[in-house]
Amino acid sequence: MTEPQVSGKVLFIDDDKFLVEMYSMKFHSLGYDVQTALSVDDGLAILRGGFPADAVLFDIAMGAKDGFAFLAELSKEGLAKAALKVAFTNQSDDMERQKAVELGADLYLIKASVIPSEVVNIVAEALSHRSKA
Repeated sequence: MTEPQVSGKVLFIDDDKFLVEMYSMKFHSLGYDVQTALSVDDGLAILRGGFPADAVLFDIAMGAKDGFAFLAELSKEGLAKAALKVAFTNQSDDMERQKAVELGADLYLIKASVIPSEVVNIVAEALSHRSKA
């Protein structure tokens, strides 16, 4: 079974270079325009530079600034207002999930619980629902 060809703009932020490269290739192979960043500051710079992300996937636990700081900054600056915001993390704590949702995350995915193709499909499905709404 082949995966559907889709299109959209995705920003992927994680301090794990291997994951960034793997997910970039996975999204790109399905027709997504992908920008990547290894830190919150780099991701914010991409958005401030005008990248019109349809979806932003970000890790919660990163170096100097974490995913919560990222969400707070998005809200404060009014960046990526219409983008699907996906917390993509190893943190399975319910308090962390609640905090991410309160700060604006639309989805909260646990890295160890989903394989890359599932992540891409979840994002594609969520984006298709948004475009129909």
